[in-house]
Amino acid sequence: MIIKNGSVYQEDKTFVKKDLYIENGFIVESAGQITDHSEIDASDLLVLPGLIDIHSHGAVGHDFSDGNPEGLEKILAYEYANGITSYCPTSMTIHRKELEHLFERMGNFQEGRGMAHVAGINMEGPFLDASKKGAHRQECIMAPDVDFFRKCNQACGNRICLVTLAPDVEGAMEFVRELHNEVSISLGHTGADYDTAKAALKAGANHVTHLFNAMLPLGHRAPGLIGAAAEEENCMAELICDGIHVHESMVRAAFKLFPGRIVLISDSMRAAGMEDGTYDLGGQQVTVNGKLATLSDGTIAGSATNLYDCMRTAVSFGIPVEEAIAAATINPARSIGIYDRVGSLSPGKRADVILADRNLKLVKVI
Repeated sequence: MIIKNGSVYQEDKTFVKKDLYIENGFIVESAGQITDHSEIDASDLLVLPGLIDIHSHGAVGHDFSDGNPEGLEKILAYEYANGITSYCPTSMTIHRKELEHLFERMGNFQEGRGMAHVAGINMEGPFLDASKKGAHRQECIMAPDVDFFRKCNQACGNRICLVTLAPDVEGAMEFVRELHNEVSISLGHTGADYDTAKAALKAGANHVTHLFNAMLPLGHRAPGLIGAAAEEENCMAELICDGIHVHESMVRAAFKLFPGRIVLISDSMRAAGMEDGTYDLGGQQVTVNGKLATLSDGTIAGSATNLYDCMRTAVSFGIPVEEAIAAATINPARSIGIYDRVGSLSPGKRADVILADRNLKLVKVI
């Protein structure tokens, strides 16, 4: 296949007008390497890598924590239709046995055609600080447990690529030291001060879960996790850019604090792609009104949008389009160690390609 005359997004975050060649589902260097010479005219269109959402709980009425493969298929079809071609289904903090069962059921899951590829599993709970639990169930929070993590990971075929940890709870540092070579450890849902967060980052944590949310604010005398992570050049930071979770001025600030390290996420729950109403999130009732999803006490509870819309929202907030695209493609791929396979349109990588107009309106998923 040849995608002709498009403005192709490059690894250096520029656009080059060129043709893109695809053979057997992979990007190749030249026309001489293809046998299928069918063409797609991309004149006046942007040719982008498929987006990668590393933190999303669900959509279209389904949640990964339901443990229902058919539900996950519907989530993945929704994501694919919205330009997200790689996806990390994300678990909530549920009972220990339920988590084990969830990972066992999903270990052999294989997506079908017209669905986002499962790039790995994101284990957001249960190793959290109860004081910063957000929409996670307090009664299901547990202390960091290396053996339990390994049991869950083994149950799902070692597909867990990211795990959230509160560094201020007992046993957290031992968890980081023991597991940082096995999984990316993300710091979040925490009341950690600067020194505690810094120690965890030095021990091997390399990621922040939804920056600004469920953590201490950045203060000039108490910089907390945000200040500690900003100083670590290898630390990536997730950002929910739905216009609800983080004010637009702080979105702009985040891209300056973490240059080249922001990972846009949706953190969506089952209401994404659905009408307003009442839904379940990890066993708790959530009310959705527009983009706002809240618990009964008013706590913001995940988002009701998708990553593609978050990317467009970032651009509307003043983030350069090239940086917003990188934050939804290159950066998430790097953050979970899959940049050798996806995240850019380089030869040898999987041909996850989307076409958009100059306003970033999605035109086609290839």
